[in-house]
Amino acid sequence: MSTAELFAALGDETRLAVLARLGEGPASIVRLNAGRTISRQALTKHLHVLEKAGLVHQARAGRESLWTLQRQRLDEARAFLEHMSRQWDDRLDRLKAMVEG
Repeated sequence: MSTAELFAALGDETRLAVLARLGEGPASIVRLNAGRTISRQALTKHLHVLEKAGLVHQARAGRESLWTLQRQRLDEARAFLEHMSRQWDDRLDRLKAMVEG
């Protein structure tokens, strides 16, 4: 799973809302779809995109599937963004030193 796939999966409002909901704990697709205006089929497609990116995991619990958030991948996204932020801060500091020097 590439970093690009991870950020592509995070680049959708519906998927971000699903991740926020799963941050509260595991949930079935019925619970995830409660109060939503999208079809169950569309939500399932979003879940599979998140699963492919390693952001969620599906496990059977009796007759239903429970979806859980995989926090490690979110930690990886955060670490990547922090790394990029440090790089830009370093570049801006060097530019500032050059301009002021």
